[in-house]
Parts: sequence; C-alpha cells; structure tokens
Amino acid sequence: MSDLKIISFGPRPLNFLACNAPIKQLYNLGVEIEENSELDLFEAFHKHDNDSRIPDVVKDMEAELGEGNMKPEVLPKLAQYELTLLDWIEEHRGYRKYVAIAGKCWPAFQTQFGFVPCYVNSRLTGMGIPVSCEVDIYGALSEFIGACVSQDAVTLLDINNSVPADMYEESIKDKFDYTHKDTFMGFHCGNTCSRKLSSCSMKYQMIMARNLPEEVTQGTLEGDIMPGDITFYRLQSTADNKLRAYIAHGEVLPVATKSFGGVGVFAIPEMGRFYRHVLIEGNYPHHGAVAFGHFGKSLYEIFKYIGVPVEEIGYNQPKGVRYPTENPFA
Repeated sequence: MSDLKIISFGPRPLNFLACNAPIKQLYNLGVEIEENSELDLFEAFHKHDNDSRIPDVVKDMEAELGEGNMKPEVLPKLAQYELTLLDWIEEHRGYRKYVAIAGKCWPAFQTQFGFVPCYVNSRLTGMGIPVSCEVDIYGALSEFIGACVSQDAVTLLDINNSVPADMYEESIKDKFDYTHKDTFMGFHCGNTCSRKLSSCSMKYQMIMARNLPEEVTQGTLEGDIMPGDITFYRLQSTADNKLRAYIAHGEVLPVATKSFGGVGVFAIPEMGRFYRHVLIEGNYPHHGAVAFGHFGKSLYEIFKYIGVPVEEIGYNQPKGVRYPTENPFA
C-alpha cells in the first residue's frame, strides 16, 4: 500500500454519493491520494492535440479490436486520451511505484471531450493500472488489491441488476445449481479488459445516447464477460472512517446476456441473502470489484493484515447459517 498512489479526476456524480471516499483511512493505509478537477484533465488532454504518438496507439487499438472495431472514427481521440493519462501518471507518480486512477465519466465528460473513456479505462487496467468509474476511489483501491493478488486484470462492475426471469428459466434453471436469487447481472458500460471478454466490439454508451448525439457517446468496449470462476469483493471506508470489506466466491455462467456494455451473468451461492445482510446493511456502494479466479483466502488475510476487524469482513453465509440480523423465523 505504501507504494500506491491513487489519482482522481473530478467529484463524484450527484447520484453516486454512496461511493463515499473518506481519505483518512487511505493515509492510515499508507496510500497517497491526489485529487484533481476535470478541468485539469481537459487542459492536459488538449495539450496532447496532434501528439506524434497518436497513430501508433491507434494501430495498437485496431489490432486489439480486430473485427470489433465498429467506431474507427473515435480511435484518435481515445488514443489522445490514453496518452494524456499515461503521461499524467509518469509526471505525478512521484516516488510511488504503482498508480491507480478514479476517473469521472459523466455527465459533462462526453459532451466536452467528445467520447466516453470506457475503452481507455479497460486498456489501462489491462496494463496493470486499475481504473475505476464514477470517481470510485475505494473501488480503484479494491481493484489494485485484486490485481496484486491475482497477478491479472480485474474489473469493477455494478451489482444491482437482476437476471430477467425468462432468462433464468430458459438458460439457468435445471442446468446449474443456482436459484434465481443466486444470480445477478454484473454490468458496466464498457470498462472490462478485452482479454476478459468472450468477444468485444467498440460501440457507444446506449444509456447516454437516449439524450445525447450518439457520436459523443462512442468509446465503450462491449461484450459478454468470459465464463469462469470469480471473486467478488470490496474494501471500503465508512463515512465515519471505519474499514470494512466483503468477499464472495462465485462464477460467470456461460449464458448469453443479450445485453449491452461489459456484462456477464454472475452466480454466487446465497447471493440474495448476502446482498441484503452484507451489501445493503453495510452501506456498500453499488460497485463491486471482480478478480478472475478464487482468491478469497488471500484477500481475507490481506484485509485482516491491513486492519479490517474480522467482524467487518462480510462473506456469503452458507444456507442454514444465519447472519446476525437475519430473522430466524423468516
């Protein structure tokens, strides 16, 4: 932790106050935090206009996307943005060996920059520089921890989307040993590294495009997340500066999502109870970090080591084992 610097850009969007980020515990952990405005980033971006390195980055993006290069016209801007972030990291890391970024991606980003940053976020995370969305500082910290443990790319996803009932009936029930409440859609607009997707395409942010011209919402990396084992986890400081965390083993099911963004059908045993008695009761944000593999044992020891009280490390209790606040008569 003492080798990590988190660089953030902009304040959290109004609707994302749950992603609170009291910085006292960051300093207690030895993590340095540098908070910047979007205007600082916007200025730096324009200083990279016509950067001679842009064509080479575009070629690298084209090679990564392959047939999924559906929006070639936006690649030069995305390359310019990637170079802006990489240069910012080198100019601001100081003596810190590692850097993670908590970036702003809406509501003004797309109208001013002219694209969305999701694909660039995915590429940096694939390089070992975790990037969280919506200025989720503890999300970025969680991603960093998972990247260290797994020695692989991680991602950060919304956890508050359910699997449609018809999809469960058609594709999961009687095929996998999970109830409907054990499943959920892990989703974000397009920030998951391409090598963690079954296939990928460059597209646009469909939600934003409902109210904005499509051309300013381009830049998402879309595709179904690759099936396999996952660890779903997060480290968080509460508003009154208490550290808490959760960990759960699960998997991404080999089920087509029929959706958009970077998305997968996730299954965690007893997820419904875990969601109610750990995530909601613990006031956790809607973002969960995902490591690709089962790393609960290591994460649990890390959280203990850095000072999270064991009673504040939540996990998905097996069926028949009650949570402290769970009604025994329910």
